Amino acid sequence: MKRWAIVAVLAVAAPLGAPGAAADVVGFTSPSGNIGCMLSDDLVRCDIAARNWSPPPRPADCPEFTDYGQGILLHPTGPASFVCAGDTALGGGTALPYGQFQAGGGMSCNSEPSGMRCSNSDGYGFTLSRQAYTLF
Repeated sequence: MKRWAIVAVLAVAAPLGAPGAAADVVGFTSPSGNIGCMLSDDLVRCDIAARNWSPPPRPADCPEFTDYGQGILLHPTGPASFVCAGDTALGGGTALPYGQFQAGGGMSCNSEPSGMRCSNSDGYGFTLSRQAYTLF
């Protein structure tokens, strides 16, 4: 996916606010390449290519013409939720080595051998791996 498309998706997904410059978007992947993430000041989103689990049921407000459950997103405050979108965060950046983190906008993601773990300053977040996911 082209960088401009990801910026547009993040801008649409973020809550409306005062006009200003576009947020910087940082893309990164798990060392295996199975998880791709995008981080801006407004949200972090991680998508997964191959998984051994199923997401929860599609919510009624997620249109059938979009994908659902391919990833999880988190805002600077509040709980994480599954992605309902027709794009992807996969392949958007370089590998984040195990034991390293990417942070911004009151959120951070840690690359771990067990998967990606992202959280916000409220203590909410998610883990994402081929084997499982958790929302906390």
